Amino acid sequence: MLFNSIDFAIFLPIVFFLYWFVTNKNLTLQNLLIVVSSYVFYGWWDWRFLSLIIFSTIVDYTIGVKLKDEENQTKRKTLLWISILVNLGFLGIFKYYDFFLENFTNAFSFFGVEINANSLNIILPVGISFYTFQTLSYTIDVYNRKLKPTKDFIAFSAFVSFFPQLVAGPIERATNLLPQFYRKLTFDYTKAVDGVRQILWGLFKKIVIADNCAEFANQIFNNSADMNGSTLVLGAIFFTFQIYGDFSGYSDIAIGTSRLFGFNLKQNFAFPYFSRDIAEFWRRWHISLSTWFRDYIYIPLGGSRVSTWGKVRNTLIIFMVSGFWHGANWTFIAWGLLNALYILPLVFLQKNRKHSGLIVQGKFIPSFKDAVSILLTFSLTVFAWIFFRAENIGHAFQIISEILSYSLFEIPEYTGIGLVIPTTILTIIFVLIEWFGREGQYAIAQLGMQWPAPLRYAMYYAIIFVIFWFGGKEQQFIYFQF
Repeated sequence: MLFNSIDFAIFLPIVFFLYWFVTNKNLTLQNLLIVVSSYVFYGWWDWRFLSLIIFSTIVDYTIGVKLKDEENQTKRKTLLWISILVNLGFLGIFKYYDFFLENFTNAFSFFGVEINANSLNIILPVGISFYTFQTLSYTIDVYNRKLKPTKDFIAFSAFVSFFPQLVAGPIERATNLLPQFYRKLTFDYTKAVDGVRQILWGLFKKIVIADNCAEFANQIFNNSADMNGSTLVLGAIFFTFQIYGDFSGYSDIAIGTSRLFGFNLKQNFAFPYFSRDIAEFWRRWHISLSTWFRDYIYIPLGGSRVSTWGKVRNTLIIFMVSGFWHGANWTFIAWGLLNALYILPLVFLQKNRKHSGLIVQGKFIPSFKDAVSILLTFSLTVFAWIFFRAENIGHAFQIISEILSYSLFEIPEYTGIGLVIPTTILTIIFVLIEWFGREGQYAIAQLGMQWPAPLRYAMYYAIIFVIFWFGGKEQQFIYFQF
């Protein structure tokens, strides 16, 4: 079920009504409603893959219970590895089997040995990378005794399948989200209104910015052989805003929807395109995934407490894994390695923590130095997104070679160039709103709070009008494929 669909517009009020007015007297019933609603939400796409979520839930719940009373370290490790292998096994089969098979056969073909192997050609279950990592965080935290295992199967099932963030995050930690299913929640009008406001901004990001930018990005990338360098740069910029509006828009809707039910999810995007270096960008982009890799891979490898070359190794590993998490394609691995190369100089110079606070706090406009840093970091990010969007490595290099040619200085040659103007204007307005709202959890969190009520509501209605009037052709959320 898509957030930007009529189905969800009907589904959400029904669940909201049942949660607060029918099951509100009983916590177990409320959690059971969340589980059933989440299964309906996910099964709306393909009910057959519900079995994966249910099986993963049962396995990790059972292992958590067994870890509670098990003191033998060897047996504890065995239980942990069962959880890891089951969850990553599903991920490997559905997401990476064909990739490894293809590269395995190609490697032997290179040496003149032909191997006949059949690919599975199976559909990738939506959100499998997200809920797999979420359940793994529970098992690992229980194993490390950072979290007491739950004996409430319904609450645990609600944690695993919580529909607002089930298919595209944020990837919530059990230490944050699971305890919220243990306590009776009361309706908070202020929190609910803030949730609706965040949903509105998320819909604007997705429907107005991402979907409009997607039309031009897709046309340019899909016909890149016929485009000059300047047009390809335009396509890369459109994709840059497409993926941000798409994914951060989803996160805003997920977080806002959760607040309607009294739940608090962690911020997943913190205005990453205003970052002053790549290290800061990765602290602000897809925060739930970046911190997951930091806590469960980078730190166990030694983190930054190792030698300089150890830091290089750990950085390369973490970005390669991040790239591979995004998809079974060499383009994602190249994208991850490129970001690693961006960040390594900062690691060597010990400046990767230089920018950890708010962006240009309290200033209307950035200083010249900050503006240059932001522009440079944004440019590097745009360049890296070319690999992310390209069909394959060859396609990426074909685009880059044309961008680096003299055609970069030509006027963009695009048949629908006139149609680009409204989207460009809307994107500029969007960037300005994000800039002025960068100190909040999301751009319009505080915008207009000091205005008279009629003016503030006029702004909200204006956003709704723009969504309906300028909304682009409906596009599937990009991160559904991950």
